[in-house]
Amino acid sequence: MKISLILATVGRTTEVGRCLHSLVTQTDPNFEVLLVDQNPDDRLLPYVQEATQLGLTLTHLRMTTPSLSGARNLGLSKASGDIIGLTDDDCWYHADAMGHIRAAFLRDPKLDGVVGQWVEQTQARGTDPATGFLSLAAWRRFRGGDASSITLFFRLSLFLRLGGFDERFGIGQWYGAAEETDFVLRALTAYARLQHLPSAHIHHHFGTRQTPISAVSCRNARARARGTGAIYAKHHLSGWVIARGLLGPIMTPLLRGQFSAAYIGLFTALGRLEGFARWKRQGLQ
Repeated sequence: MKISLILATVGRTTEVGRCLHSLVTQTDPNFEVLLVDQNPDDRLLPYVQEATQLGLTLTHLRMTTPSLSGARNLGLSKASGDIIGLTDDDCWYHADAMGHIRAAFLRDPKLDGVVGQWVEQTQARGTDPATGFLSLAAWRRFRGGDASSITLFFRLSLFLRLGGFDERFGIGQWYGAAEETDFVLRALTAYARLQHLPSAHIHHHFGTRQTPISAVSCRNARARARGTGAIYAKHHLSGWVIARGLLGPIMTPLLRGQFSAAYIGLFTALGRLEGFARWKRQGLQ
């Protein structure tokens, strides 16, 4: 059993090098890396050459039009592993992460996917790592816990059954995020067995400081939130979940006296409303 790890990247350099170096040092070598390079230049070639020389099994793919979901689907089409993992270009891995992930699938042949532990997120929140199986009912209430795309590993057969990522979602699209939420909901709706795997330690910076107000931060919050709004419509979530999602980004920080966060939350709410309305208006499925 082999893992295929899809690394979609654009704009970064040294962070990609750190990610590849952490993969070179994995104690379980039964995986490959599919690097989907969306840069218009050759900035990553030194890192690719170094990682390959150090023994990493790596396929360097090029893609001219940036799209996170599109890049991941391209990686999927070239993958030779039984298990598909997703990573950001600024992630890095504990040395035994791939070993824990592969062992989990070997232990349970009926397991469709696992959610590793985002170490920095767990530490920042001061909570215990999530355990157990993911629940569709909880996810439809947006109470299913964390499952960032960087922590997700699924059997290839599940991706083939569901048709990969919906390329209308994600960075580079009008619905600027939520592609992993959409996939998890689709998987759970199809009765997939997905389990938290806290022993698989995945690293990624987790911001805890309040985002400063700027035209860029407001625009980004709005674009990302359109994906969540589309999720409300695509998966026919309840009116209560939608209302909470529209009011929460504004009211929660206001009640805490975090007025800057409430201002950015206004753009989050606007984006969610835009995403929901456009999806419904266009009659998308």
